[in-house]
Amino acid sequence: MSRTNEIPNEIKSSALELIGDTPLVALDRLYPGPGRILAKCEFMNPGGSIKCRSSLHMIQKARERGELNPGEPVLEVTSGNQGCGLAVVCSVLGHPLTLTMSKGNSLQRAIHMEALGAKCIRVPQVEGTYGNVTNADVMQALEKGEALEKETGAFFVKQFCNPDNIEAHYKTTGPEIWRQSGHKVDGFVAAVGTAGTFVGVSKFLKEQTSVYCVSVEPEGSEPLKGCPIAKPQHLLQGSSYGVIPDLFDFNLMDETISVTDEEAEEYRDLIGRKEGLYVGYTSGANVCAAVKLLKSGKLPKDAWVVTILFDTGLKYTPVPEDLAK
Repeated sequence: MSRTNEIPNEIKSSALELIGDTPLVALDRLYPGPGRILAKCEFMNPGGSIKCRSSLHMIQKARERGELNPGEPVLEVTSGNQGCGLAVVCSVLGHPLTLTMSKGNSLQRAIHMEALGAKCIRVPQVEGTYGNVTNADVMQALEKGEALEKETGAFFVKQFCNPDNIEAHYKTTGPEIWRQSGHKVDGFVAAVGTAGTFVGVSKFLKEQTSVYCVSVEPEGSEPLKGCPIAKPQHLLQGSSYGVIPDLFDFNLMDETISVTDEEAEEYRDLIGRKEGLYVGYTSGANVCAAVKLLKSGKLPKDAWVVTILFDTGLKYTPVPEDLAK
């Protein structure tokens, strides 16, 4: 018998096998209690965010259904993270990838996507500013994407209305959280962009036990709470564009919690200084909301609340203004 057969190895066949099964870490230094905050480390995916999961699932399902054949081009509109996830998947599977993204989204995301072989078309903003992207800005990127679809015939992923986006988290993220926590989850807290993560995870967890599920919204842009949009520009890139996402399911939401830009920034910094994890603003908002939930008295004092560290802080590092343009 050869040595290869005698000793099993743990070699992954590709970057696709690096997606998912991320650790669940306790933030006990940041929040010593009562109760406990557990955070899913999605920034550890190969594309640097949770969007690797939905990228892989949406492309795999499209291939299974014959909507996307080997070697055919893929197209998507992105705020950056979905684009990076799709760039990982498409580079491994051999699909040319084109992405449209608002110039208001951080330049690092475009650099990341193009380093993986994708083409990123940065669309000028019509309303927001760099780092603050509004729904109007997203619509401009979408308009460009739709024009490219007509021109090229590429497979358009359409993350905002693709049910496979939800299924990715129902089949992977939710079950992982349930297993890793030892089946102890009292609350789940997450910001909402496409709603894929919130809906998929909440649906799975609520099927297991009575879990209190909370959506996180930036203060001033709270459509899920039913409030008029007073602040369309905020720091939470990829989250809350001031409209209710097509994939959202109000039956799965028990409450919304609002977080200010200042709170998101404060908790993002605390996650770094207290826990040694460099993450983005939505992660800061998620942890802030988890703290608010535990302090609200709506859950038992020994409750465990799970939230998501959506992406790496390396996607947000400030760049000179002339380069951002």
